[in-house]
Amino acid sequence: MKVPALARAAVVAAAATLVAGLALAQTTPQPAPLPAASDSLPVPPPPQIAGTAWILMDAESGNVLAGENYDQRVEPASITKVMTSYVIAAEMAAGKVKGDDQVMMTENAWRVGGAGTDGSYSGFEVNKTAPLLEMEKGMVVQSGNDAAIALAEHVAGSTDAFAALMNQYAARIGMTGSHFVNPHGLSDPNHFSTAHDLARLGRALIHDYPVAYSYNKIKEFTVGPITQPNRNLLLWRDPSVDGIKTGHHSGAGYCLMASAKRGDQRLISVVMGSTSENQRAVDSQALLNWGFRFFETHRLYDPGKAIAKQKVWKGATDQVELGVAEPLLVTVQRGKYNQLKPMMDVPKTLVAPIAKGQKIGTIKVMLDGKVVSQRPLVALNAVEQGGFFKRLWDEFWMWWESD
Repeated sequence: MKVPALARAAVVAAAATLVAGLALAQTTPQPAPLPAASDSLPVPPPPQIAGTAWILMDAESGNVLAGENYDQRVEPASITKVMTSYVIAAEMAAGKVKGDDQVMMTENAWRVGGAGTDGSYSGFEVNKTAPLLEMEKGMVVQSGNDAAIALAEHVAGSTDAFAALMNQYAARIGMTGSHFVNPHGLSDPNHFSTAHDLARLGRALIHDYPVAYSYNKIKEFTVGPITQPNRNLLLWRDPSVDGIKTGHHSGAGYCLMASAKRGDQRLISVVMGSTSENQRAVDSQALLNWGFRFFETHRLYDPGKAIAKQKVWKGATDQVELGVAEPLLVTVQRGKYNQLKPMMDVPKTLVAPIAKGQKIGTIKVMLDGKVVSQRPLVALNAVEQGGFFKRLWDEFWMWWESD
């Protein structure tokens, strides 16, 4: 039923004061002030890489800065152990295993992955136990195949059951081109990944389980009388590098997943199928240097700080502040910072109650029409439901505006 025009005018005149604070316009978020000017020279091609597949990824957004054959199937070799570390960390977070669990170095783990094999080993004694975290460091730093098997047996009962967990967690991470059949990375036709997936895995470990990730920067580890160095040569060559993992066998060649952080910027490189231990390190260093030289990371929004205010209906207060729960950083080609365009995607109508921390929408940062970073928008303050007459009044105005 339509309200007569005169009546509508009378209602509007009578209610003008009451509704003055309700028509809050959504503020458009803008990037933080531009820092010191950076050069805008064209980005030269990335360095030539002596590998079958490689990638350079921005760790904040997951955007690929450069790469070649990075979605091509490859053998991950001992980089597999990063997936093993992720599963262990996830199972620990779920309370299913603990860091001080005593892990048995079983005869199977010793025979398949111990000193009597051609692969890398940790040196834990057969039929004796060690704390889970010590065993994990033996796997991460020394790349011990025996430690990987023992850990898998402890966490899941068998390596086959553990491999099933690996594939489940890989699917959650978004590793669509990977399949695992063991926790150590020894060659198998059904054990494969891609450089892109491995970079995604490194990014997930850094973000989800930073403590587990930190083991990757340990330069050497001692088990009994045996001290072995970390095979990632970049830990000695570049102080900004703090991981991640090497790999090698005849089918995979020499592989290295590396990560470095300089200021707010973190990059991840993956080089697969290189020709030597030194070459994989040289190429990885070149990729990281190229990325840091020609791309830059900016912090646009900090947690807990209001980006915008949004009108709320039927609430004890008439607006809610919106912000991010985690820092929003963006990595772009140098000189393109002032071309970033932030956009908010929020519901047209918000109705109380709204809980603090409730997801309200999304903020996206665009460059050249593409999303380069995004974060959920959350309520920075709670908005309780208003009283009866407030709700009734807002109900009327919601109807009026929708008419």
